[in-house]
Amino acid sequence: MTTTGSWPPHVTVATVVEQDGRYLMVEEHDALAGGLVFNQPAGHLDPGERLVDAARRETREETGWDVALTGVVGVSLATAPNGITYYRTSFAARPLGPLENTALDPDIHAVHWMSYDDILANSARMRSPLVLPTIEQYRRGHCYPLELIYIDEPERC
Repeated sequence: MTTTGSWPPHVTVATVVEQDGRYLMVEEHDALAGGLVFNQPAGHLDPGERLVDAARRETREETGWDVALTGVVGVSLATAPNGITYYRTSFAARPLGPLENTALDPDIHAVHWMSYDDILANSARMRSPLVLPTIEQYRRGHCYPLELIYIDEPERC
């Protein structure tokens, strides 16, 4: 079997946070894109960290919002233009509220609550080809139990 890109893949998480028909998105600087792009709260798994903890941490660090994970939207595999392969677990979450005095990740330019139409209108500015399909999966009702990834005390969708 021939593979392209970096292997083993980078393990990442993303979180779809929806409230009143709007989605919590970040506008961040991406050197490969040469400017600002939109993304769900997302990032790399730290050594020894559980996927669910990484999703909550990345959402806090990138948006300043605390969330409760409600389910697994899906698992994706993609190779970026730089040749790095990403294995991403995407979660659904409900917002619990903004955190006070939280410094955002330095690459974050702004945090937005965007409608689906706004996201579609900016589809060319998504950081990854996984962003829009993940939101579409969520909108179609993909929300699998958190037990799918073998964790204790899951919350329900």
